[in-house]
Amino acid sequence: MQVILKKDVQNLGEAGDMVNVKDGYARNFLLPQNAAEVATEGAIKNREKDLARIKAKQEKLHQEALATAEKIEKFAELKLSAKAGESGKLFGTITTKKLTEELQAQSGIVVDRKNVSLNAPINKVGSYKMLIKLTSKVKCELAVTVTASEILKESVEEVVEGTEAEA
Repeated sequence: MQVILKKDVQNLGEAGDMVNVKDGYARNFLLPQNAAEVATEGAIKNREKDLARIKAKQEKLHQEALATAEKIEKFAELKLSAKAGESGKLFGTITTKKLTEELQAQSGIVVDRKNVSLNAPINKVGSYKMLIKLTSKVKCELAVTVTASEILKESVEEVVEGTEAEA
């Protein structure tokens, strides 16, 4: 099925592009999400009229993304601290939501958590890389350093004794 994208769709295209997709993908995802419309003659004529407006809007978003990427590059490193055990393992994983909240708190840069990806889960003390996809063409990396705010004693015996006392 041939559709015209109304929004940027990851791994498919940008707003205004005319693409061929499988019928089920169009009916079950793109059309209900209002991300595309069926490429009828009328829709194609409207696309040609709106193409200049869409491209201008994309250019504006691209420039804003470049400015944000530059701010992120200047920021250089995001530092976090969390409770950890003696071996350096964190109590809980640091999520992309927590990373974006800390980024906003420390630098004032607002990034959607859906645009952040990690190459490995952050569940130990150490250094990590966070990839931020601002647009389909603008991506940047940010170093993340996790330190232990509090080192708690890890003891399996204490956990076992505590459960036996309750029983």
